[in-house]
Amino acid sequence: MADKTFNLQIISPTRVFFDEAVDMVEMKTTEGEIGVLAGHIPLTTILEPGVLRIKTDGNVREAALHDGFVQIQKDKVTVLAESCEWPDEIDANRAEKAKERAERRLTSGSKEVDMVRAELALKKALIRIDLAGKR
Repeated sequence: MADKTFNLQIISPTRVFFDEAVDMVEMKTTEGEIGVLAGHIPLTTILEPGVLRIKTDGNVREAALHDGFVQIQKDKVTVLAESCEWPDEIDANRAEKAKERAERRLTSGSKEVDMVRAELALKKALIRIDLAGKR
């Protein structure tokens, strides 16, 4: 019987965020949500901000994943992330302030506002607020 686990490695510019054997990982790509099990077909894709779910031995851990790339191989998944945070690392007050700033920029009507950047900032803040609330 084939091994049901695979190595998941998540690397950000500041640290190796995670490096363990897991049963499954779920993340958000530019094409939608993806779930990966051992033996998945090889794939490289772009990640979007979202909640990363890591499943091991019936337990689920969640983290805020902000942009990056994922390379999927049969026995290893490597995520290169702009940033990744566990819920207990998130500053909820800071995330709330970032949400308010992004909302102000989006509703300002100003031509100087980069709407794509403001929407991305809002998305990241909402993910952080959601995960910080689950602590």
